[in-house]
Amino acid sequence: MMKKLIFTAAILISCVFAKQADAQVHLSVGINIGSQPDWGPVGYDRADYYYMPDIGVYYDVPAHQYIYLNGGVWIRRAYLPPAYRDYDLYHGYKVVINEPRPWRRNVVYRERYANYRGRRDQVIIRDSHEEKYRDHWHDNGNHRGRDGHEDRGRGHGGGGGHGHGHH
Repeated sequence: MMKKLIFTAAILISCVFAKQADAQVHLSVGINIGSQPDWGPVGYDRADYYYMPDIGVYYDVPAHQYIYLNGGVWIRRAYLPPAYRDYDLYHGYKVVINEPRPWRRNVVYRERYANYRGRRDQVIIRDSHEEKYRDHWHDNGNHRGRDGHEDRGRGHGGGGGHGHGHH
């Protein structure tokens, strides 16, 4: 009788630990706040891609790369295309898309989010006071936030918006 009780207790305890470990794996896969740039929109615990309707460019959040058409081919770069090097990432609207390779459905996204072009009312991570964004990833210090650095707010040049590095 005592052996059955100990055996049953051991099974229950192992199930609890297995469930906790499973929850931690799902948590680490499902949340990427720390890898989102400070020009990213607030309110998303997970963001795989941002779509920028103003310029028709995607940003791969985990890889810190821009994805855009170049000569009819989708390419990945750590910087915006030269035509948009002065694009203001901090004020342009970003749409979060959590599906694989969204540029393959670019016509759908371009049409669906056409009315977001020119919008400047989106709150970004840099300007959020939410605790969950306290230690997020940001762009080489070129921002004016809690640390008082300069905000260049550009997609290319001077380090701002490149999508490289951690602090």
